[in-house]
Amino acid sequence: MKITAIKLGRISVPLRVPFKTALRTVDSVEDIIVELHTDTGAIGYGEAPPTGVITGETHGSIIGAFKDHINKTLLGRDVDDLENLLQDLNKCIVGNHNAKAAADMAIYDLYGKLYNVPVYKLLGGSRKTLETDITISVNDPQEMARDTLNAVQRGYTVLKTKVGVNPALDVERLKAVRQAAGKDIKIRIDANQAWRPKEAVKLLNQMEALSLDIELVEQPVAAHDISGLKYVTERSPIPVLADESVFSPQDAMTILQHQAADMINIKLMKCGGIYNALKITTAAELMGVECMIGCMLEAKVSVNAAVHLGCARQVISAVDLDGPVLCKEDPVVGGAVFDEKKITVSDAPGLGISGIKNIVYID
Repeated sequence: MKITAIKLGRISVPLRVPFKTALRTVDSVEDIIVELHTDTGAIGYGEAPPTGVITGETHGSIIGAFKDHINKTLLGRDVDDLENLLQDLNKCIVGNHNAKAAADMAIYDLYGKLYNVPVYKLLGGSRKTLETDITISVNDPQEMARDTLNAVQRGYTVLKTKVGVNPALDVERLKAVRQAAGKDIKIRIDANQAWRPKEAVKLLNQMEALSLDIELVEQPVAAHDISGLKYVTERSPIPVLADESVFSPQDAMTILQHQAADMINIKLMKCGGIYNALKITTAAELMGVECMIGCMLEAKVSVNAAVHLGCARQVISAVDLDGPVLCKEDPVVGGAVFDEKKITVSDAPGLGISGIKNIVYID
């Protein structure tokens, strides 16, 4: 099975409600779709969102990475040459993790289709279902309480609550969310780098003193501030999850060696795809640190690839793959089934996707 053509396209998927964090506000998913075509007729699918404030990637940089570097690296290559193919993909351009992730998952999709095996079984096959949290966007406390009630009514038992916009309000936000959720719902919080180290410790201690029962706090300080992250981890009564601080297996090793966080969040768009994500899970497993599998604000193609990884590796103990359920519609044919909090992986070959509706192809 040889890669004979690479097609890029755009999809636009409106969100149910605006997605708001300390870094950005988004009304719709506007992603680049990648199709790897082969001489057997099989097609491998990938997806890359523009996440400039997090990864530095834009629509233009994703398209440029393919046209100037990735296409010439992959065209004419044999899918069965998996290790060399993925090594060359990672070497062909510095950075551009979103573009690489889209190509990576499309290659794995083809590899599974070549051997008629779903990707999650190729990677380990630990389980068939996952339970995701759902994001509560950062707003005023009353609106966050309403969104919390809606999520609980839809059956969610784990909430990922965004904080960090006007940190002075964050404790009030969490009080409102906890009151609306009740005592049996798990609440995770994500500051998206918004706090300073001492400020983070103060806020987290306030939340603990108020018995808000926070399960974990994600990326409380700036991504580059590893010493600040370690400072918070050592003093926080709430476990700390490193997210934007971990873009690569090397970043993960730095966090692990310095004991700068209690957990690591793996996102395919940060690390460049499944190939590098597997290295992070292995490093974390060896160091006795659990992982979360997360996503950016993405549609189902790329989140589906993360589902396969999450279903393969036991070291992944927390799931934040709510991108598709935040969307009003699903343009993807096949793949994992997202039934609110319950995600069921597909047993179809590869990543299980057979088509994508409403693509606007790019010349």
